[in-house]
Parts: sequence; structure tokens; C-alpha cells
Amino acid sequence: MTSALAAALDRIRPDVRAMHAYAVQGAEGLLKMDAMENPFSLPPALQAALGQRLGALALNRYPGPRTDDLRAALARHAGMPEGCTLILGNGSDELISLVSLACALPPAADGRRPVALAPVPGFVMYGMSAQLQGLDFVGVPLTPDFELDEAAMLAAIARHRPAITYIAYPNNPTATLWDEGVVQRVIDAVAAVGGIVVVDEAYQPFASRTWLDRMRAEPARNGHVLLMRTLSKFGLAGVRLGYLIGATALVGEIDKVRPPYNVSVLNCEAALFALEHAEVFAAQAAELRAQRTALIAALRALPGVEKCWDSEANMVLVRVPDAARTFAAMRERKVLVKNVSTMHPLLANCLRLTVGSAADNAIMLQALQASL
Repeated sequence: MTSALAAALDRIRPDVRAMHAYAVQGAEGLLKMDAMENPFSLPPALQAALGQRLGALALNRYPGPRTDDLRAALARHAGMPEGCTLILGNGSDELISLVSLACALPPAADGRRPVALAPVPGFVMYGMSAQLQGLDFVGVPLTPDFELDEAAMLAAIARHRPAITYIAYPNNPTATLWDEGVVQRVIDAVAAVGGIVVVDEAYQPFASRTWLDRMRAEPARNGHVLLMRTLSKFGLAGVRLGYLIGATALVGEIDKVRPPYNVSVLNCEAALFALEHAEVFAAQAAELRAQRTALIAALRALPGVEKCWDSEANMVLVRVPDAARTFAAMRERKVLVKNVSTMHPLLANCLRLTVGSAADNAIMLQALQASL
């Protein structure tokens, strides 16, 4: 290593140099069942129509009014409550970063930094984003059955007075949709310490409830809630489009740290096209919910699967005798799933399986059975 390179590396924050980058598994030649992607492509006629739309865009111009059209279309699609505003992000990941950035106050005189808090195990980007933006992250363990530990959550909120509290609804990787009353009491506790709650509904197309209903029913009680969604699980993982809904005054402050033109004209037009054909994606989600029911039943009947949890997402969490060995054996059989067993002690020997088409699920089940 040259002295110039070494000196340049010394300019990188020590905590960043100590981090591991977010790793995406290589999947070439494998059946990809590790990332909760929609297995269905657009019908050929719609694919051709989308290609024509995208091909006609003025790529030499910065994004313009079509972004406003997309915001309006998403507000209608979601049923945005009165008094709320919607902003766009380059996927949910960017929105998580923007909320962290907006709340990243300098350390207090005693050295304490703002806190981001979330149940764990949960989505890893909550903690990563907090660290990168200079917040401390506090993880509150779930119960052994992956329910919210209400007493532990309320105690942690009272102790740490978090600036941001994340509630994934449903949760990743457990696919749990937590009790509505418990979630509301957690939200109330955050209000009592003057914090913000981000309700992450990335998997909403597969869930039986949405927190938007509570925001409409009791807007004042949920005025500090930011509701986040993505079109990735809607069926557009490659488009990278997320959106955040909340009280106009609060969302307006988050919007100040959003980079200009953060959503490309291609992403924007593809999302608008998808919303114009929302019934196609709704039918795909309904099919995946049906396949989820069949997959869970098959997993629970499979010898060697120690436990299979209920799911309100397009993934299923299972516990097996040896997750590492089973994961490797499935990969040898050209099926890629997610080994989450090292993410948190509660996930010991757990694998996360994407819910796919009937054909994909059959192949995955066959590989799992042969690998146990």
C-alpha cells in the first residue's frame, strides 16, 4: 500500500472502516428465493407498452412535473389521510437515511447522541443508517416467538428517549404483524418523549392490516408517525422507489435533506405505469398470499423442520436442526435462500424462505427436503 493511499484511508471514519458492507448474495444459475422478490413478470403486452413509454422519455432533462404526478398517484393508491404529505425516495433505504440525517443532532454536552430504537431481530438498515448518520442504535429483543416485548419496549423508550423508533409492520425477517394495541401503546410512549415513529410497511401487499387506518382514525394520536412503503414488494424491486407519508409539517422537514432529483425519470415513469395497471400487481399479490398458505402447510408437514412461523409477508421463517448445513446443501441443489441464523441469537438455526410461484415453491421444498 502506498503512503498516499494509506493517508487517504486514514481520512475515512474509523467506525466506517470497521463496518461490513451490506452483502448481496450472488445468484447466477440459482433459483433466487432469498430476497422476497415478486416472481412474476409483466404480461408481454404490458412489457412492450412500458418499453415504449420509457423509450420516449427525455433522458437529457432532469426530472420534472411527472414526479409530482407520481406523488399524487401514490397518495390516491395508498389513500393518504388528510393533513398529510408524501415524499419519494430511491427505495426505502434512502428514506431511512433521510430520517436519520434529519434527526442527527450533534452530541450533547455529556457526549450522548440521539438514539434510534427498533425491535430486534429486524431490518438491518435501521441500525446501519443510524450509525452512519451519527446516532446511537438501541435494539430491543423480541419475545422468543417474535412478538413485541411491550414492557421492554416501553422501558427502553422511557430510558433512551429515542429520536426515532422503527416499527416494521410486518417485520423482516420474522414476517410478524404485531398486535395493534401493543403497537399503539409503543407509539403513545414515543409521543410522551417527543420522538418520531417510522412505521415500515414494506410488505403491506401481503399483510392483513395497515397502520394508515389508525392514522386516519386518530390523526392527532399518530401525528408523529411517518409511514413508509416501497414498490419493491408491490412487484418493482428493480425500480427502486419508496415513499413516506406523514403530517405535512413533519414530512416537510425530512424533505429538506432529500437530494434534488433523487428519483430518475425512468423510475418515475415505470412506477406511474405500474399504478395505472395496479390490478395486475394486486392479482399477483393475491396469488402469492395463496401460495404462502400452501407453502406454510407443506413446511409444517416436512420432517426435519422444527418450527415454521405464521407469516403476513411474502417470506416464511423456519427453524431447522443445522441452518448453515441446510443452506449450503440447498445452494448445491441450485436453490438460494437466506441463512439468518447469525443475525441474532433469537434466530438460531433459522432460514428465511421467499414465497414464490407454485413451481418455484415446489422446487424449493424439494431442495429443502433433500437438504435436511
